[in-house]
Amino acid sequence: MSAQESVTADRRRQFAEEARSERPDLALLCLLLGAEAGPVGPEEPRPVRPGDASPDPYGIDAAQIELDRLAGLLPHGIRTPVGWAGALAGLLGERHEFGGSPADYQRLESSLLQQVLRRRRGLPILLSVVWIEVARRAGAPVYGVALPGHFVVGFGDPEHPVLVDPFTGGAPLTGEEAGLFVAGATGARLEPSMLAPARPLEIVLRILNNIRAWAAARPERTDVSLWAVDLSLLLPSHPARLRYERAQLLVQRGEFQRGAAEMEEYAEVLDTIEPTTAETVRHKAQAARALLN
Repeated sequence: MSAQESVTADRRRQFAEEARSERPDLALLCLLLGAEAGPVGPEEPRPVRPGDASPDPYGIDAAQIELDRLAGLLPHGIRTPVGWAGALAGLLGERHEFGGSPADYQRLESSLLQQVLRRRRGLPILLSVVWIEVARRAGAPVYGVALPGHFVVGFGDPEHPVLVDPFTGGAPLTGEEAGLFVAGATGARLEPSMLAPARPLEIVLRILNNIRAWAAARPERTDVSLWAVDLSLLLPSHPARLRYERAQLLVQRGEFQRGAAEMEEYAEVLDTIEPTTAETVRHKAQAARALLN
């Protein structure tokens, strides 16, 4: 195993352990996820070697320090959800100009917490993670709200939340506006259950799904698709079909033997519940092996 492979294996082991802990640390999981994309900064990615002069090449420690620093800038004595929402909007949305635009959906960096903290731009869900983690450190009653089509932040009682949209710098979000997001994404009405606080692992899986969607639109980035699937499979709860997706990615990348073997393993899982689909997967495995000739 190379030094780089060893670093990756250790990082993924830490990701899996944190995901299975009693109280998963959202920031740490997002930072370990972001490290999969490579070193932080304008320099070209480089392998990590034992004794590397940079103690924090993936920006994990620096990002945690920045979250702590931002939390320390919030005023003391805030007591109401509206007060917390206004203070965070003033600090993050106005003073530090965290926000997003349609162009940010086209950038992988918009889904990586280290890069969002550095660029102060990102997707709604990553900007929400910044808000959640800064507010949580300061003692705010904060949580993520996974509306279909648009992730936002809530303060106070989940039954009567104060909602804000970090993508627009922390603009207050009325129930009617939240309903418009839901209607635009699903055609359905806003249901009270949609306002329930999102759990850390749900947030992480949604981020990984976004990354997989970004990479799927770029066939040359199967490397990103593969690590996003690998991390998704390390979560305690994930769609079983991801195993098949991983096998297909291996075949796309020319690893025909490994891809075929993983397809056959997935077919065994399907045998008792979807035998017809299992047989189709086995045929695809045979076709993948044929490409070795």
